[in-house]
Amino acid sequence: MKKALWVVLVILILGLWVFSGARGWLGNDEKPGEIRAVTRPTETIEKRVAVQNETAHMLGALPDKQILFGDFHVHTTFSFDAFMMSLPLAGGKGTAPPAAACDFARFCSALDFWSINDHAETLTPDLWEQTVESVRACNAAAGNPNNPDLVTYLGWEWSHIGSKPENHYGHKNVVLRGISDDEIPTRPIAARPPEGDGGLEFPDTARAILAVAGGERGRSFSRFLRNAEIVEPCPDGVPVRDLPVDCRESAPTPEILFDKLDDWGHDAIVIPHGTAWGLYTPAGSDWRKQLPGHDPKRQTLVEIYSGHGNSEQLPSWRSVERTDDGSLECPMPSDGYLPSCWHAGTLVAARCRETGESEEECERRAEEARMNYVAGFQGGWMTLPGYETNAWLNAGQAPNEMFQPTFNYRPRGSAQYMLAIRDWSDPSSPKLFDFGFIGSSDNHSARPGNGYKELGRGEMTEGRGRIGDSNQDPNGLFGSSNDASEPAAKSIAFHNSGQSPLQLFETERASAYFVTGGLVAVHSAGRDRDAIWNALQRKEVYATSGRRTLLWFDLIDGAEMIPMGATTTRSETPRFRVRAIGSFAQKPGCPKHVVEALGQQRVDQLCLDECYNPSDQRRPITRIEIVRIRPQSFPDEELDGLVEDPWRVLPCPADGLGCVVELADTEFQESGRDAVYYARAIEAPDFLIHGDNPMGCEFDAQGRCVEVTPCGMNTPYADDCLSEAEPRAWSSPIFVNHASTSKRVGEGEKFHSHRLALNPHEEHR
Repeated sequence: MKKALWVVLVILILGLWVFSGARGWLGNDEKPGEIRAVTRPTETIEKRVAVQNETAHMLGALPDKQILFGDFHVHTTFSFDAFMMSLPLAGGKGTAPPAAACDFARFCSALDFWSINDHAETLTPDLWEQTVESVRACNAAAGNPNNPDLVTYLGWEWSHIGSKPENHYGHKNVVLRGISDDEIPTRPIAARPPEGDGGLEFPDTARAILAVAGGERGRSFSRFLRNAEIVEPCPDGVPVRDLPVDCRESAPTPEILFDKLDDWGHDAIVIPHGTAWGLYTPAGSDWRKQLPGHDPKRQTLVEIYSGHGNSEQLPSWRSVERTDDGSLECPMPSDGYLPSCWHAGTLVAARCRETGESEEECERRAEEARMNYVAGFQGGWMTLPGYETNAWLNAGQAPNEMFQPTFNYRPRGSAQYMLAIRDWSDPSSPKLFDFGFIGSSDNHSARPGNGYKELGRGEMTEGRGRIGDSNQDPNGLFGSSNDASEPAAKSIAFHNSGQSPLQLFETERASAYFVTGGLVAVHSAGRDRDAIWNALQRKEVYATSGRRTLLWFDLIDGAEMIPMGATTTRSETPRFRVRAIGSFAQKPGCPKHVVEALGQQRVDQLCLDECYNPSDQRRPITRIEIVRIRPQSFPDEELDGLVEDPWRVLPCPADGLGCVVELADTEFQESGRDAVYYARAIEAPDFLIHGDNPMGCEFDAQGRCVEVTPCGMNTPYADDCLSEAEPRAWSSPIFVNHASTSKRVGEGEKFHSHRLALNPHEEHR
């Protein structure tokens, strides 16, 4: 009897311990960490400036502005998903706090500026306060504020996910100019999930597993979730400055987000990202619906490249088509693209035939499967239980001709689509997106600017991989499964019963599409906070895929030049000049001053013993590509032919000494149409993580993918999945309005405020 009582007592104690861990009563609170308060050697930065000035002079560019490189999309383990991915159960390496991001940006990646952008949805008042103080500490460690070694901006991510195109708005980073109390809001503004959709709920069973198998880190994650859940939502309809200090402020739509930022009145930029990323964006989503509520004062830049891939191009194919009555239907394969909905029907039909059903019945099931897939949106893949990942081949993925595309590419979220469309609600003043382009990392391990070298897929990207004999899925604690004993011969309808789209990630194939991050480059009059901000405001910025390519793109206007990002109105032929020179080839290891500042153990842990470490040799630019977009000139104008990519291809010398090219649009004057132009500078091929064929497709004689070996979750963690691709930089567009049109778009003649004088030495070029 006594033994039985002891057994019962032990069971009760264990049960209480598991319950307490699952409820978040155990574990530790996440802390911001300590910043290494050491600046980079002054001579290191001075040498970089001098070398860049020499290069600019060689190419005929004026050296009155520096090109500075940064990352405006960085997560630490103050973000729920970054914390989750840091868990040992998910193959993570433990805490990655704001202090680690500061040290990484200063020493490992040697950036000039960066911003912190943790998800506002789980930023408690305490975590926000710690974020603010950590950002201030990072700036305090940067030396002279007029010439700092690193500028750190404060921000957050507004992370909206809807279950269908009508209620989905996507993710946007909010970056603030200042860091003093009177320059920042009391709290970040989170996204509010659409009514009826799940939020960031974490299943009780998963929390119990964390309490038992997740160790102290797992129990701390449960505590993190509990701390976020107990924050009361702010009441609606109350002015932002009158809200309680400790509530969670949220906005269900971008328009309300913009209104709240206006109420605060602080200088802020709102940067959409992942706009074509199909991991969470429902098929059929269309950025046209965001035009009426677009805020051209704040939403001025778009992130076209990140660690989640490239969202630039507008292809001819679509993942779903919208019919005249507004419903969605499954398109047929075209132009090398295999829609996932179409392949669902193919899989079901083949399995149906194997079970002996009639051809007529199998065709009926195939059509039903396609309809179910479309109706399931993000859960479409779950309508076919029992199929292995490889059975899906490359369905839903952009063909390999597109440079490092996002997973499940959504064409109507691409940057080119945004620049081509207009909202004609007011025909006298149609609305448009006149975005500048940036790249950033969207890194979740506190590693800003992580694309300087192609290594460490398991830590430098979100791709992870198999550790030992296990297959550890960083989203597995969220994800759903459609496992069955054998592939289904009949599709089942997927009904979302309040699940968060986060629980519907198709993570196994998606992991093959994570890459190292991009960069945002600015043409700045100085290294200080205000100079960089002013360059961002002018949109005199460009994106890179991670390398520090130098790029200038200007419209020649007599004796002056109009730089990238500007808007101008004219009737005569526009002439352009592009200057570009490739990034520095990298030496192995880290500079001596990094090891001296951080210590070898910290360098190994944070930088993976590899830092930005440029040699004196630049990589060649092989060509310059110019894209021309002629935005819609009347309501419902078809987009076919409006995006010309590439419009011009201009070869460059192979000597690595840079490239200077000029071109003119001789069709502009007679066209009577507005036009948008931007440049791509393409570097010579190099081996990149998940470079040119992430699914590992084998193609038949007709060019169809017939077998895949994706380099993703099932590939060993240590395999960097390298393949050749071409690193690149994208200039911000120049918007040229035709003088014959009566409308004026954007800010009209704003370019006059930042014209550049032509270098007299250029006239002979």
